[in-house]
Parts: sequence; structure tokens; C-alpha cells
Amino acid sequence: MLEASHLEQIFSKHLPPAAISYCLKLWKEQPFHFKVTSSRKSKLGDFRYRRDQKLQTITLNVDLNPYQFLLTYIHEVAHLYTFVKFGFQISPHGKEWKSTFQSLLFPILAEQFFPIDILIPLRKHMKNPKASSAADLFLMKEMSKYDLKKDYSEVTFLSDLKVGSRFLISGREFEKGETRRTRSVCLEIKSGKKFLIAVLAKVQPL
Repeated sequence: MLEASHLEQIFSKHLPPAAISYCLKLWKEQPFHFKVTSSRKSKLGDFRYRRDQKLQTITLNVDLNPYQFLLTYIHEVAHLYTFVKFGFQISPHGKEWKSTFQSLLFPILAEQFFPIDILIPLRKHMKNPKASSAADLFLMKEMSKYDLKKDYSEVTFLSDLKVGSRFLISGREFEKGETRRTRSVCLEIKSGKKFLIAVLAKVQPL
């Protein structure tokens, strides 16, 4: 089983310092295996349940900035707490998880844990939290300012571009079309095919 001292060392590398003791407290109240993994494009973290294990597992991506790491940690711990209390006869992101997530995050919805530019949209987001914080454009744009090893002044999101603007992503040229919720319909210039691209995708304007 993971020792508290080892977990505290991991937390000291990834969390805002003020949040370490609270996150450690949640683990002590309901222990679990915890791993920091390589970056995954499809998710920021996950909660894994296995019937053959007494302790369940939570994993988080290594490249998350401290505030995204903290939010994702509480998100996944809420899954564990919800599972322990209600079992699996509920929706993964239903009312039981939402209320648990809200109760676990509420004690740290303060400026000592999150900067004010994140705290404002985060408080609004937590009134009715979604399955993924990435679905909240305003919150994720504010969160992205603190991404590791990135100069935010040079970052352009697809959402920042006007319809008809051209841009590069992964070396491919596109033209932005209409936006549908969290994605925009974009025309690839070379192939003439249309693709749905996340409005939070970081692009190079042309």
C-alpha cells in the first residue's frame, strides 16, 4: 500500500502547496492506489474499479498544471467516494457523483488554493459540474494560462478565431466553420474534407 510520506512527495511536485494536506486527508479517509501516468489525449485522469482488489486505483496525467491536477484529483476521488457509498447502480456522473464532487471541492474553493481568474469560472462550473471540465470553455481557457512549460501569450485557441479564418494544427491547414457546442466544423484545405475540431484546440493562425 502507498505510504502517506510517499504520496506527500508526489503531491509536492504536482499540487498547489496549500492543497497538499487536504488531498492527503481525503486519501487517509478512503485509501486508494495512486499513480501519475504519461499524458493521455483522451482523459486527464481516471478512477479504476476492479472486483479482485480491495483498494481501487486513481491515475492522473503527469503534465497537468497544479490547478488542473488539483481539480482532476478531486473529480476522481469523488468517483471513489461515490462508489463506496452508492455502488455501481448509478450513473457515473449522475446526481450522486455531482453532490459528492461539490462537497469535496467546496472546502478549497478559495484564493489560497486557486487563483482568482480560475476561481470565478470554477465556482460557476461547480453549481452543476459536468462529466469533464474540458466541456466548460471559459474555465479551461483560464486554466490553460497555467499550463506547464508554455507561454500563454503565444497560445491561440480555435475559439479565438473568426469563422472563415485559416489555421494550422498538426501541420495541416484548415478553415474554420460554424461551431457546434464544444467543437467547430473545419474544412481541411488539402483534402476538402470536413472535421470536427475542439474549440479548445491550440492552433497556429495563418
